[in-house]
Amino acid sequence: MQQKRNQQAEIRLGSHGEDYGSWMSNPVFYIIGGITALAVVLAVLSFSVFHITVLGVLFSVVAAALVALLVWITWIRRQYAFGGGGIMEQVHRVVLSHLDYDGQGSLLEVGCGSGALSIRAALTWPESKVTGMDYWGAVYNYSKALCEKNAASEGVASRCVFQHGDANHLDFPDESFDAVISNYVYHNVMGADMHKLLLESLRVLKKGGVFALNDDMKPKLYGDMDAFAQKLREMGYQDVRLIDTAEEAFGSHRRAAMMMLGSSQLLVGRK
Repeated sequence: MQQKRNQQAEIRLGSHGEDYGSWMSNPVFYIIGGITALAVVLAVLSFSVFHITVLGVLFSVVAAALVALLVWITWIRRQYAFGGGGIMEQVHRVVLSHLDYDGQGSLLEVGCGSGALSIRAALTWPESKVTGMDYWGAVYNYSKALCEKNAASEGVASRCVFQHGDANHLDFPDESFDAVISNYVYHNVMGADMHKLLLESLRVLKKGGVFALNDDMKPKLYGDMDAFAQKLREMGYQDVRLIDTAEEAFGSHRRAAMMMLGSSQLLVGRK
């Protein structure tokens, strides 16, 4: 395990001007910033035009709270950013260090975003063929073209393929990949059954293949993950474990919670 961690620490992404974006998307800032500006305007109007003190105070309090929220999410964005706090990269290191993969054959990332984790996997295992799949919704400024550009810049374009897809119904036959990874994706799939999403990702894993699936596994969203892990064992999966990535990747549950990922867990094992 320590050797894997050392190997991950030696890999530096984003050193050639690549754009890996941030987990805190721009639309979040636009929406909160717009509401903040509106609250300020309404506060000013309430005091100076309508002379309704109660409303002025109310809108002032709302504006102050929203400014505090903007400061908080700006800090979070900086912590996640490549070249910033580096938390995104640290999480990727943790995920791959727990993947018991020999680097042979093919690897799938479910929800590849800007391609950072897929590219790190390709750099980690030079003989592996990596496929990154994502829905690429409008919330983030990620795209297939961005992933391909980043992969080319990092020198792994020949071994990385990116394609559009849906985590609910992966467009791959059963047992297509030797390894499957995912990172903070499933909780973004609105209305989905988390256990079914996990099983769908495992469906495309070959017999003997390995997996490392990381997410913010809040009980109210994921239910009993210990019971799910036991279910996998009963289905024949081996070495199934839940790893506390809130502690390992962020340093503490408190810090992970401050970054909205306090229930982070990694499900690993072999099919």
